[in-house]
Amino acid sequence: MKAVAEVIEAVKKGNSKALFASFIYFDHSFSIWLLLGALGPFIAEAFGLSGAQKGFMVAIPVIAAAIFRLNFGHMFQFIDGKYIAIMGIFLSMVPHLYMLLSGYKVSYDDLLWMGVFLGVAGASFAIALPMAGSNYPSEVQGLVLGLAAAGNIGAVLDGILFPPIARAIGWEHTFVLSGILLLIALVFVLIWARDLTKKNEGNRVYPVIAFFATVAFMVVLALGFQKGWFGVTGIAGKLLIPILGSAFAILLMPLAFKKVFLEKDTWVLMLAYSITFGGFVGMSSYVAMLLRDVYGISKVEAGALMSLFAFTGAMIRPLGGHIADKISGATALLFFLAGIAGVNFIFSFITPPLAVGIVLFLALYSFYGLGNGAVFQLVPHRWPHQTGLMTGIIGAAGGIGGFYLPAVNGIVFEATRAYNLAFALFGSIALACLVIVKLLHAKWMEWAHVRYDYEKEQLVGIDPRSGRVVMEIAG
Repeated sequence: MKAVAEVIEAVKKGNSKALFASFIYFDHSFSIWLLLGALGPFIAEAFGLSGAQKGFMVAIPVIAAAIFRLNFGHMFQFIDGKYIAIMGIFLSMVPHLYMLLSGYKVSYDDLLWMGVFLGVAGASFAIALPMAGSNYPSEVQGLVLGLAAAGNIGAVLDGILFPPIARAIGWEHTFVLSGILLLIALVFVLIWARDLTKKNEGNRVYPVIAFFATVAFMVVLALGFQKGWFGVTGIAGKLLIPILGSAFAILLMPLAFKKVFLEKDTWVLMLAYSITFGGFVGMSSYVAMLLRDVYGISKVEAGALMSLFAFTGAMIRPLGGHIADKISGATALLFFLAGIAGVNFIFSFITPPLAVGIVLFLALYSFYGLGNGAVFQLVPHRWPHQTGLMTGIIGAAGGIGGFYLPAVNGIVFEATRAYNLAFALFGSIALACLVIVKLLHAKWMEWAHVRYDYEKEQLVGIDPRSGRVVMEIAG
């Protein structure tokens, strides 16, 4: 009850309607983003897809969202987040309109370019979080950003609603019907969303041009590596997409923004988020097919379990932010990375019975959600004047991790008919990140409890036990 009371008090400190609008925007967009994952078993059956094809199909929206988060973070520094959100919602509707106008007849190649536009929905993260946070004081940023980011729960709608509907009316009709969620999000953004972030002066048209250029580039990459346009086909070519897409988006960013890539902390938090959020979204987009492959359960049962796991990870994310507010994200992240590594290593050694596997997946998703909250509690402390930009950059890293997870799962399963090696790889990466964060922990604690006092226009140090100001730092 005390925790609930603390949440209520924190929500009262700012604009609760704006927070709710950000949550709904991210939640419904998240559902649309992972749509191909929820319908994946039906699509795979209809097209007779191989393991690698399934992994690539569900990975395209994930990597597209990662790249577009860089664009959205760039735009957010210059343009009101509300307008970016509205534009993103309309672009996310393109696949639904195409499916409808084509008479519900699409090819595998169509699903790839459509997946790029579904990725725009996933990029909503880079707008929803800083937009929500701008309506609240810095001392509750971990909890508020966690609440906004609990829009991850949108994956629950994917698993619960869409597979049963697809079984009844077909996956194509279900795909179009899901567009209703975007219309609902549009209404709430129009009436309640607010962005109070101070914007940079400069050319506001260029970030938009850069975004649309990146969308076109991602469509070319998705289809090009599938069709062999670049002389490179197969697995190697497809795994280049995150590198090429990220490089293109970063190339179009202003030089002043690129400087953050020279900072060590940028890369470490990118790695951490590629593990926590990348694990959450990547596994959510693939787990229904994994469960079918390993345990032979029905498509509807697999979708229901996907929802259960996603619900767990999404709902526990605010707790991760809250814990980080209390002990610092730097400390909390150590425990959460250890949990992620541990569960992955268990799966790498054994293929447990279904009941045990479900418990382990619930634990894994819990650590993913807690870790997500801890990472983003650190962002406004480390970059108080560039929160929007860094949300986009670090969020992009999460999407890149989310691309490689299903892609690697598909490749490993096709080669070995099991997933143990993939889990071993993911566990090793989490363990390596844990070691790096531990080495940096003492240095991070110098700023992990620092916040920006907008009234005094300076940084202040906060005692994590009492919450009192213990020092003032020249800004």
